Amino acid sequence: MKMHIKLKCNIIFSILLCLFFQSTFAQTITVLEEGTSQPISGVSLYNLKKTKYEVTDFDGNAVLDKFNDREIIYFQNLLYEKLQIRKVEISQNNYIVYLKPKVEGLKQIVISVSKFEQSKRDIPQSIVAINAKEIALANPQTSADLLDNTGNVFIQKSQMGGGSPMIRGFSTNRLLISVDGVRMNNAIFRGGNLQNVISIDPLSIQNTEVTLGAGSVVYGSDAIGGVMSFYTKKPQLSYKEESIISGSALMRYASANNENTTHLDFNLGYKKWAFLTNLSYTDFDDLRMGSNGPDAYLRPEYVIRQNGEDVIVANNNPEVQKPTGYNQVNLMQKVRYEPRDNLKFDLGLFFTTTSDYPRYDRLVRPRGETLRSAEWEYGPQQWLMSNLQVTKTSSSSNIYDKIQATVAFQNFKESRKDRDFQSAIREVREEKVDVLSFNLDLEKKLGSKTTMSYGLEYLFNKVGSEGFEENIETNTKVPNVTRYPDGATWQSLAAYTSLKYKPNSKFVFQSGLRYNQVIAKADFTANNNFLNLPFNEANINTGALTGTAGITWSPSSMIQWKLNASTAFRAPNIDDIGKVFDSEPGAVVVPNNNLRPEYAYGGELGLKLNFEDKVILDMATYYTFLDNALIRRDYDINGETEIIYDGELSTVQAIQNASKAWIYGFEVGAEVNFSEALQLSSQYNVIGGTEDDDGVEVPVRHVAPNFGRTHLVYKKDKLLFDAFLVYNSELSFNQLAPSELSKDYLYAEDENGNPYAPSWYTLNFRTQYQWKDKLTLTASLENITDQRYRPYSSGISAAGRNLIVALQYTF
Repeated sequence: MKMHIKLKCNIIFSILLCLFFQSTFAQTITVLEEGTSQPISGVSLYNLKKTKYEVTDFDGNAVLDKFNDREIIYFQNLLYEKLQIRKVEISQNNYIVYLKPKVEGLKQIVISVSKFEQSKRDIPQSIVAINAKEIALANPQTSADLLDNTGNVFIQKSQMGGGSPMIRGFSTNRLLISVDGVRMNNAIFRGGNLQNVISIDPLSIQNTEVTLGAGSVVYGSDAIGGVMSFYTKKPQLSYKEESIISGSALMRYASANNENTTHLDFNLGYKKWAFLTNLSYTDFDDLRMGSNGPDAYLRPEYVIRQNGEDVIVANNNPEVQKPTGYNQVNLMQKVRYEPRDNLKFDLGLFFTTTSDYPRYDRLVRPRGETLRSAEWEYGPQQWLMSNLQVTKTSSSSNIYDKIQATVAFQNFKESRKDRDFQSAIREVREEKVDVLSFNLDLEKKLGSKTTMSYGLEYLFNKVGSEGFEENIETNTKVPNVTRYPDGATWQSLAAYTSLKYKPNSKFVFQSGLRYNQVIAKADFTANNNFLNLPFNEANINTGALTGTAGITWSPSSMIQWKLNASTAFRAPNIDDIGKVFDSEPGAVVVPNNNLRPEYAYGGELGLKLNFEDKVILDMATYYTFLDNALIRRDYDINGETEIIYDGELSTVQAIQNASKAWIYGFEVGAEVNFSEALQLSSQYNVIGGTEDDDGVEVPVRHVAPNFGRTHLVYKKDKLLFDAFLVYNSELSFNQLAPSELSKDYLYAEDENGNPYAPSWYTLNFRTQYQWKDKLTLTASLENITDQRYRPYSSGISAAGRNLIVALQYTF
C-alpha cells in the first residue's frame, strides 16, 4: 500500500517537474502597451508567409517555439500600430515587446503627396487632413460639405445636389479629385461649377487629405490649385484562425431639408481574407433658407404643370426653395486578400446614383416679368468604379522597397433636361464617359538619408454624347446637336520621379519632375449638320514638363519653416475642345480645335510656431501665375458672331488660350490648448487675384471672399461639446468677376442697386456622446440665429436654422 502511494507521488512529481522545465525553457513573449506597460490580449503573431501563427492570451503572453531565430515575426492588432521584429532581437529584449496605440487625431502621416506614407512634418506643402472621427462629428450630408468643414476649402452650390470646391482661387477642372489613389477627373470635367464630388459617400471615408497648391508632379493634368484625396475604409482581417464580424448602422435627420439618411456597413474578416460592405441612402426635401437676410434670395413663385399648361403659382413659404429635393444611393464593396505580410490585394467596387435633381439657379432666372424656364434639371448622376490594387514590399529588391500597381475602370453618366416656360419642346442631352487607368508607383530608400519614389501612369477616356428635342405634347423626338462630339477620346501617358533628402532631423529637401503626353481626338461631322463649323475634327498631341522643389527647416522644436516652388499644367480636355452649350442667356459655346495647355508657376512660404503644444500658429502665403489660361471668350464661326441655338439667337463663344491670371493669398491657423479638455482652434483665408481681359485686369471668377471658422471644443470622458462660428467677408460690386455680373438675379443689391455678395456669419453648436463604445449620439444646431445668406457664386441659399441628429450603433 505504501509502495503504491509512493509510486503515485513519484508520477505526479515527474509530471510537475516536466511542466516546470517546459515552462522554463519555452520561449514565452509578453506584449505590452507602450506608455502604460499594460498587457495586450488578442495580438496576432505570424511569419511572412502566415504559415506559423500564435495569439497572446489575457496576460499578453504567447509562445514562440514554432518560430526560427532568424525569422521575422509580425505583431498585429487593430487598435495598435503593426510591428515587425526578428525573433533573435526579441530574445535580446528579454522577450518583451511594446506596441504603440493608434492615435488617429494626430494626423501625422499623409499619403497623397507621394502615393506612399510620409511624415506630414517633412512635406514642404500645406496639407489639410481630416479623419473618420472628425467626419463623424461634423456629420456632413455630402463630401462637398465634408471639404467645407476643413476651413481651407470654399464650396459653391448651384443647386442642393451640388458642391463645387474652390481652393486658393482655383476650381472645377483646375483641381484634382482622387479616390483610393484613382484619379476621378475625366475628359468632360468642365471649367464651370461641377458636382462630381458628391458621388463620394462621406460615410465610407476613413480619411481625407487636401493638398493646397499644385500637385502635377504626382497627379498630372488638372492639379493646379490643389488635390483632394479621399481614402475609403478598408476591410479588416482577423489575423487569426477565428473570423471577426463588425460593423455599424446609422440614422440621421436634418430639419432644414428634412434629410433622412440610413447607413449600414458590415465587415467580415478572416486570417487572409476580409470583406467590407457599405450602403447609404439619403432622401432630401426642398431646402429652407434663413429668415434674416436679403429679400432678393426669397422664392416668391415657381412654375408647375397644370392641365397641360405651365402656370406660375405663389410659394406659400418663400423661404422654401422649390424645387430642390432629390435622393441618392451609395454602394461600396471591398475585398482584401493578404497571403503574406509583404503582399496585399485590394479590390474596390463603387456605385452611386442620384434621382433627377433640379438646377435651382436656372429655375430662378427671370425673363421680363416672368420666369425663363419651366424645367431645368440634371438627370441621374451615376458613377461606377472598380479598382484593383496590388501592394508588395521587399527588403532585397534593388529597384524598390515598396511597389504598388493600380488598375481601374470608371463609368460616368450625366444628363440635362430643360424646357422654356410655356414651350412644348424639351431639350435633352445625355453624356457618358468610360475611363480606364493604370498606375505603377514605386518607392526605394537609397540610403539612410535619401528616398526616391517614381512611377508611370496611363489614362484612356472615351466620351459618348446624345442630344435630342422632345415634344411633350406629341411625345415625338428629333435629333439635335450633342453637348460633346460623340466617340471623342482623350489619353494621357506620363512618367514621374521625386526625391526626398533628409540629412538630419531638422532639414528636409524634396523635389520632383514629371513628363506628360496628352492626345485628344474629336470628330464634329455629326454636329456640323447643325453648326457648320469650318472643321470636321480636332487632334491635339501635346507634352508638358512640370517640376517641384521645396525645403522644410526646423531650427528648433518651436519653429518650422517651409518653402516650396512648383509648376503645374492643365491640358485641354474634350470639354474644352468640343463642348456645345448655352453658357448664359443669349450665348452659346462652340468647339475650338486650336488649344494648348495652360501652365501655372507658383511659390509658397510657410511658418509654424509651436509654444510647447499650448499655442500653435500655422501660417502660409502663396503666389500663382497662370499663363495661357483656358477661358471662355467671344468667338466666330465662318465670320458669324451670332447663331441660332435651341431656337434662340445667341452670341458665339469658345474656350480659348486668351488670358493670364495672378492669384495670391495668406492662410493662418491657430490652436490654443487651455487644458486636455478645452481647446480653441481657428482658420482664416485671405485670397485675391486678377486676370487679363483684353488688356484690362478684372477679378477672377473663382477667387472666393475671405473666409474662416473658429471652434471652441470641450471633451470630457465620453462627452464632447463644440461651439463654432463660420464667417465670410463681403465681395462688393467692383470685386465681382464679369461673368458673375451677368447673373445679377443670384445676388443681393447694394445701396446703388448693383449686385454684390454680402458678408455673413453663422453661430453653431454640436455635441457628441458615446455610450459603452457601442452607441454614439451626435446632435448639431447650425445657423442658430437663422441667417439668410448665399455663399459667393452660389445659385442657392444656404440652410437656415438646422437641427441635425444622428444615432450610430457599432457592433
